[in-house]
Amino acid sequence: MPTPSDPDHVVVRIHQVGICGTDSKILSGKIPVTYPRTLGHEMVGEVVTAPSSSPYPTGSRVLVDPGVSCGWCHLCRAGRTNLCINGGLLGRDVDGVFTEYVVAPVKRLVAVPDGISDKAAGLLQVLGTCVHAVKRVQPFPGQVAAVIGLGVTGQLIAQLLQMRGMSVVGITRSEWKRSLASDLGAVAVAEPAQASAVLTEITGGNGPELVVEAVGTEATLAEAIKLVGTGGEVLAYGTITGGGKGLPYYELYHKELTLYNPRAAVIGDYADGVALAAAGAMSLEPLVSHELDLDEAERAFELVHDPSSMKVLMKVG
Repeated sequence: MPTPSDPDHVVVRIHQVGICGTDSKILSGKIPVTYPRTLGHEMVGEVVTAPSSSPYPTGSRVLVDPGVSCGWCHLCRAGRTNLCINGGLLGRDVDGVFTEYVVAPVKRLVAVPDGISDKAAGLLQVLGTCVHAVKRVQPFPGQVAAVIGLGVTGQLIAQLLQMRGMSVVGITRSEWKRSLASDLGAVAVAEPAQASAVLTEITGGNGPELVVEAVGTEATLAEAIKLVGTGGEVLAYGTITGGGKGLPYYELYHKELTLYNPRAAVIGDYADGVALAAAGAMSLEPLVSHELDLDEAERAFELVHDPSSMKVLMKVG
């Protein structure tokens, strides 16, 4: 067990961790890191050592904001710590949470109520990034939103938009993910080839006011631009790292679209996500497809790439 060198830090024992696409890309070498490196940034755990002044005493159930920020650059001072020019990410730029214990500053902790199961809590970090993304757009009750990609993040964003009063249409090739989206409240689902026709029918030919791209490819972002109605918004949640054939730039101009590129989250977004989960407003457990032990990490990473999987969690200890 580590010993904090800073009086404003606590030791957290990890209970559950989640595997993110970033972890998988680091493991495969697609994202370079300095070795050795402990992976992982999604977790829930328990404070086991804390200073007497800590608002999170021993026994507190918490998650750790995985973003590392300096606190003094112009973006941090503006409250945009997710964009810190000196920042980084647990498990990528500094050692992460795929371990038994971590040391974390008190200011980066968020309390997790006991009413949220460990299984559901394994999704709280990714929920925070989805909360951050949805805050960027301007949904209005009665409007239509299309979500392209119904993996974990697409399903979470769909739920968040429904809470804002939007009618959500889910789009994916996967039949079982379409079925899950319907069970979780989507008014309609469609395969990509049928998406345009379904949205035309639902919107009376006007197109949806918002399209969310939750896959992370240039092709699906281009499709989002084509599907959205004139004057609408496109939320590019998926991370696109490579170039390709280009986007339909004339449609961006002709439709006078607003394109958002949200990145990560700030600590308040995680707290808001926890509050939603604690209130029972989010269906999180149905999005967990596998729970393994940390010593089964090799198998867990294999499952991340299995089309039949959703969220893969690992129990620690």
